Amino acid sequence: MTLTCFDSHCHLQDEAFQEDREEAYHRARAQNIGMIVPGYTIESSIQAVQFAQTHEGVWALVGVHPHDAATFTAHDLKELERLASEPKVVGIGEIGLDYHYMNSPKETQKEVFLAQVELAKRTALPVSVHSREAESDTVEILRQVPGIQGVLHCFTGDESFAANLLALGFYISFAGPISFKSAHALRQVVTQVPSDRLLIETDSPYLSPAPWRGQRNEPLRVIRVAEVVAAQKNFSTQQVFAQTTANILNAFPLIGG
Repeated sequence: MTLTCFDSHCHLQDEAFQEDREEAYHRARAQNIGMIVPGYTIESSIQAVQFAQTHEGVWALVGVHPHDAATFTAHDLKELERLASEPKVVGIGEIGLDYHYMNSPKETQKEVFLAQVELAKRTALPVSVHSREAESDTVEILRQVPGIQGVLHCFTGDESFAANLLALGFYISFAGPISFKSAHALRQVVTQVPSDRLLIETDSPYLSPAPWRGQRNEPLRVIRVAEVVAAQKNFSTQQVFAQTTANILNAFPLIGG
């Protein structure tokens, strides 16, 4: 199986792809793009696993997003642990904190995030972390579980947040927002992240890069993210493809296993 590059975070199981899921998948695979499909609820985690197991070049994560932390139960944690042992599951995610929408109480989000990070440690899997307006609490919780590895997905923070994540050994994944006209500070962060800690993603179906901003996103557009990263790092796009593919295999070792 040939992989040109990797979309490290795309929700191909989402209902936004109901009409053309297979077509979107094949558009990406035609360019030799590998994909990681994360869950965000128990149901979507099951769907991610099923999709990965029936499609070449796709791997799954299982987890519950902070938006749904308020309904998270002990049974859900056991179900995630069961799913974590399934073939082609390579990590725990999408998990984390979101203080922008506050769909779940802050303390509940923190408890559920920590429980899933501890699950990742028990199962020896990396995490894919969502953090919005919650930088200090995100770092604090990750520090509570020494040795945990993973990626901060769709990074939109500042250089200080990036530095704290890098100090923990985390990878930092950039998505469509780095292409937005106003994202000068975010593009500056790209220049500060070491090349061996960079990942790229689409976060499909969300956050299409320019010039498709506002449209439904899809994995094929990870190429545009790579182009913007290349411009910031003074690399060729092919160099970004090669480096981020090597990085994904280090960040999620079961992909190459």
